[in-house]
Amino acid sequence: MIITKKALSRRTILRGAGTALALPVLDAMMPALVGAAPTPPTRLAFVYHPVGMILDRWTPKGTGTGFELTPSMKALEPFRENMTVLTGLAQVQGRALGDGPGDHAREGATWLTGVHPKRSETNIGCGISADQIAANELGKHTQLASLELSLEAPGLAGACDQNYSCAYTNTVSWKTPTIPLPMEASPRVIFERLFGEGGSSDPAARKLQLNKQRSILDYVAGSIDRLQSDLGNRDKRKLSEYLDSIRDLERRIQKAELQSAEVKLPEMQKPDSTPESFEEHAKLLIELQAIAYQTDMTRVITFMLGRAGSNRAYRSIGISDGHHSLTHHMNDPEKIDKVAQIDAHLVKTFAAYLDKMKSTPDGVGGTLLDNMLICYGSSLGDGNIHTHHDLPIALLAGKRYFAGNRHLRFAPETPLNNLFLNMFDAAGVPCTSFGDSTGRLAHV
Repeated sequence: MIITKKALSRRTILRGAGTALALPVLDAMMPALVGAAPTPPTRLAFVYHPVGMILDRWTPKGTGTGFELTPSMKALEPFRENMTVLTGLAQVQGRALGDGPGDHAREGATWLTGVHPKRSETNIGCGISADQIAANELGKHTQLASLELSLEAPGLAGACDQNYSCAYTNTVSWKTPTIPLPMEASPRVIFERLFGEGGSSDPAARKLQLNKQRSILDYVAGSIDRLQSDLGNRDKRKLSEYLDSIRDLERRIQKAELQSAEVKLPEMQKPDSTPESFEEHAKLLIELQAIAYQTDMTRVITFMLGRAGSNRAYRSIGISDGHHSLTHHMNDPEKIDKVAQIDAHLVKTFAAYLDKMKSTPDGVGGTLLDNMLICYGSSLGDGNIHTHHDLPIALLAGKRYFAGNRHLRFAPETPLNNLFLNMFDAAGVPCTSFGDSTGRLAHV
């Protein structure tokens, strides 16, 4: 082999005035030895759809390849070749098992754990979640072991569902059986965590940040100038495009914060949600995730589209009723149709997530989606009667991991955790069993 150049570190970070800026993969970061073909890192994502689905609008009729997409998953058509729909999977530990009501608390607690949670407001207990098993391994190579994000701020404490702690509904991620990980909904805090000194949810600190007139890019300008002088033209174009996207994202976050600060609300009970900003909120968090993956800040992200048992209203699609309330439809066709519209809207949001990953370059070849393993779904099947079997689950993955364009049906009561074992194997995460897993899924 011939040594042609000294490569920049893959973890090159630009710093200035207490600000750090990670970089995407540049040609100058490639190994200096000719013929060394780097393998892009594998990323894992777990995207949570709250309160189950209208299953006959989600589940394809046929199995195998070439199945017809149902109304709720129509937005996923452009990603068919990367998608495997799995039906028949269950999280049976979400059932009462003698504890009585509380299915929404158990919906959140069991989705990534397969462990029945303790029914308590204070003495909480569950199980380590699949994302954290992956983070324990893949986090050895990144600055952040994992990110836990949500489109609905937790904002609740005490008991949220039948004497179950709100911890069970606010998160699906558990670092240990007794440590739930908080979900972050603020784009500013996430942005600062990635590019600043950790971020803060403290209102005073956020106001101070909001009042800053200089961009984070301005703080690292000197480092950027020094780096660009050593780069080739192709790398300079890549870096310029990346910095433009960072600056635009920062500007949009600042604009959203200013708009929020200027809104004067009348004296009234705080609404459950702000549906008019749901789509923009989703766009910002999706872009932040793409940057986190592209810069290899983390390889594991958990993303909740809403809290377990979410009662968000979706006025942007003409639905002012709460999501959870509508799921108790008692077979009312109008309510069923509204829930199905919400399902399709959330799936459309997920499709925008996939589109961003598919359009974001990863290194010298391919896209982020080519190097990802993504589980999408819920730990409730039918939200009306609170079933925890026949879960709506889809696996999206780069073709080097799993074949796509398939609908696989498994025997009833097959643990969802079995799928996570398949994902761990593909990602190089050692794990023989966890939760209620019984083995790998066949033919996945």
